[in-house]
Amino acid sequence: MKELPFEHHLLELEKKIDELKSLSKAHFIDLSQEIQTLTAKLEKSKAETYSNLTAWQTAQLARHPRRPLTLDYIAALTEDFLELHGGRQWPDDHSIVGGLARFQGEPVVVVGHQKGRDTKENIHRNFGMPHPEGYRKALRLMKLAEKFDRPILSFIDTPGAYPGMEAEERGQAEAIARNILEMSRIRVPIVVIVIGEGGSGGAVAIGAGDAVLMLEHAIYSVISPEGCASILWKDASKAEEAARALKLTARDLLDLQVIDEMITEPLGGAHRDPKTTSGDVSDAIGRHLERLRAMTSDELLRLRYDKYRRMGVYTEKVNGE
Repeated sequence: MKELPFEHHLLELEKKIDELKSLSKAHFIDLSQEIQTLTAKLEKSKAETYSNLTAWQTAQLARHPRRPLTLDYIAALTEDFLELHGGRQWPDDHSIVGGLARFQGEPVVVVGHQKGRDTKENIHRNFGMPHPEGYRKALRLMKLAEKFDRPILSFIDTPGAYPGMEAEERGQAEAIARNILEMSRIRVPIVVIVIGEGGSGGAVAIGAGDAVLMLEHAIYSVISPEGCASILWKDASKAEEAARALKLTARDLLDLQVIDEMITEPLGGAHRDPKTTSGDVSDAIGRHLERLRAMTSDELLRLRYDKYRRMGVYTEKVNGE
């Protein structure tokens, strides 16, 4: 498993425990006491490490290559998934996936960003960075959900929208703005789940929902820490300082009322126990869908509008007071 810089001491302890177990088995030596002592030390170190992550360490964990992706959650949470392709204007954008499915027996439409597991797949998925046609595909699916009265589940996991010239030529900004506008008035429940990276407008383009949930070690921000550091200080190496200032962790965003719920992850991150994580995500989605399904479409739209109007609390000084 890939080692993150702040996990080095934990992996060293795991390695020592494995060595003692191998030694005990190979030479018939009772090392159970030593193994038990090191195991207790490891568990204590894990608890201390993962309960005190910095914003930058959280960003690193959110980008872990083994972290569950959108298609992993769709497979774990839904049944009868039928992927639909294309936005009807350009070839299919593989960085956005979506289609019809059943969640806890109820028909839904799912959409989400999709990254890859290796270099080849990441190139195919454009590293989870959609072109305009990806957002247009997502919007087509959400309009389909509205037509057939199906709730929408939207999974966010992107560094941001693709910034290339061809994306700009095809109307990247318009596609993002159009999605936000249309999501604000779609008359079915929308539950958004930030599962990894939530980068800039590329995330918000499928993130304007009635309930916004976020995994404990995911991040959600107007810009990446590296991008912020490059703009503010002309130095990407100051990403750690930028991450702290951006308030991009789930706890920060819950305090700021940008998200509605933080879903706790297993110790060490979602990739350590995907099954438990999926179960917790399913429970959270189910609770919010039950609440939202009890509302009329007019109530949904009113509360959705109010939700986003309340964001952005600030203090204004008048005449220096």
